[in-house]
Amino acid sequence: MASSFEDVGGATDLLAREIARRRTFAIISHPDAGKTTLTEKLLLYAGAIDLAGAVRGSRTQRHAVSDWMEMEQQRGISISAAALEFELDGHHVTLLDTPGHQDFSEDTYRALLAVDSVVMVLDAAKGVEPQTLKLFEVCRGHGLPVLTFINKLDQPARDPFELLDQIERVLGLSAAPMNWPLGDGPDFRGVYDLEADAVLFYERQQRGRRMEPVAVAAPTDPVVEELVGAERQRQLIEAVEIITGAGTRFDPEAYRQAKQTPVFFGSALNDFGVQPFLHALLTLAPPPAPRASSAGLVHPGDPDFSGFVFKIQANMNPRHRDRVAFVRVCSGRLAKDMLVTNTRLGTELRLSRVYRFFGRDRETVPEAFPGDVVGVVNPGRIAIGDTLCAGRLVEFPRIPRFPAEQFAILRPSDIRHKKFDEAVAQLAEEGLMQVFMPISGTRNPIIGVIGSLQLDVVEARMLSEYDIPCTVDRLPHIAARWPLAKTAKPLVLPTSGVRQALDSQHREVLVFEAQWVLQYTLEKNPHIDFRESM
Repeated sequence: MASSFEDVGGATDLLAREIARRRTFAIISHPDAGKTTLTEKLLLYAGAIDLAGAVRGSRTQRHAVSDWMEMEQQRGISISAAALEFELDGHHVTLLDTPGHQDFSEDTYRALLAVDSVVMVLDAAKGVEPQTLKLFEVCRGHGLPVLTFINKLDQPARDPFELLDQIERVLGLSAAPMNWPLGDGPDFRGVYDLEADAVLFYERQQRGRRMEPVAVAAPTDPVVEELVGAERQRQLIEAVEIITGAGTRFDPEAYRQAKQTPVFFGSALNDFGVQPFLHALLTLAPPPAPRASSAGLVHPGDPDFSGFVFKIQANMNPRHRDRVAFVRVCSGRLAKDMLVTNTRLGTELRLSRVYRFFGRDRETVPEAFPGDVVGVVNPGRIAIGDTLCAGRLVEFPRIPRFPAEQFAILRPSDIRHKKFDEAVAQLAEEGLMQVFMPISGTRNPIIGVIGSLQLDVVEARMLSEYDIPCTVDRLPHIAARWPLAKTAKPLVLPTSGVRQALDSQHREVLVFEAQWVLQYTLEKNPHIDFRESM
């Protein structure tokens, strides 16, 4: 009996240790703020890559390691959320690299549901931009703590106080500076560490080595004047007086509660300020937290395994035509060959292979712990939002579909055939697009996406992964709605401007050509509830 008790105690201690060292986060930004550059510099410090843009040991053409899809490499942008997993300073880090281009997909939003914190990258010359705000609202809705890196200080920048004020006004977060820039653009000389009272220099020494930080007693220390000049010292003293007197000082609890963001200044491209930022990320960012479920709060330290599927990707290995489900582990220990229950279906599934990811590369692992993002082969019985568990049955909240904003008709260049239907079904299963089959007229599917770039992605992947040339005929339509009748009264529709269709689960859906058509339909049918998503 004693050995059995010790085994249980040892397993509990192991689980607690592994949870404490997990850090799972995503990076969000507006296009061109420097998200990919910062990601790769973080990986450089982790020893995960040797050159920015090149996987260690890879002999292939250089490209961002997280951009594994052919179209991403051709265009030099991130399209699909990628998982990057590595060890650093005793921590097990999982970074979900989200697309930073103008057109987000549902993939971007779902990735934010699988992390415990977020890094927000801002351009020092532009501050908070529209796409950052759009993603931040998702983070706010899920109470995710945010660390901020204000990038590109080596270029002309806005006043630091103006940037902090904008974060507070636009995002509603108090902004606590952790360091302070000494100039900007051609006059940028480094940052002053407000916590450690040290000057970190921007200039490099010979052989590319960065000058060591110089500890000082205070901004008023005569050494500061020797290091950065009298004028910059004067500006620094004034800034520190304002921060100390009326500014926001860092409060770890406020950060964890997503009420405050610690702010760091630097230059990712020139690898300045990245190392202290990474250190802060490891020490400040929270480990996995409890998650709500049908059975109440599920704590990471609960012994029973549970996790949810937030992404499905087909053809990560084109030779094998496989479909991989990305699972965020929420509690317990996931072991290879474990028998789990898909709560939605009430069926059991054996996880014969469990993968960890580094962009497109993957390797099998014997186990995984809360905070980890792992891949399991999807035999067609796993969908986005499914809960997988062992032992106690739990179900995490379903992942909502985000309303489509762009629509098109997908037409195969050849006669429509079974292979085309299967390819469309697989891409829809990934959540790349929503598929609506018209009730009358053409029998080619209408596809709905959030951003127009996703229409290009659909066309490119149909050709490159399925060898099916297609044309994507873009439609002027602006919204889809699911009509749910409250009474037996019939649906009244205008004579034109709306297409009737069925979704993948054979539910009626209406696709509207213009806002006035949608508004007319709503006014004529008060007895019907029109849902934006199902």
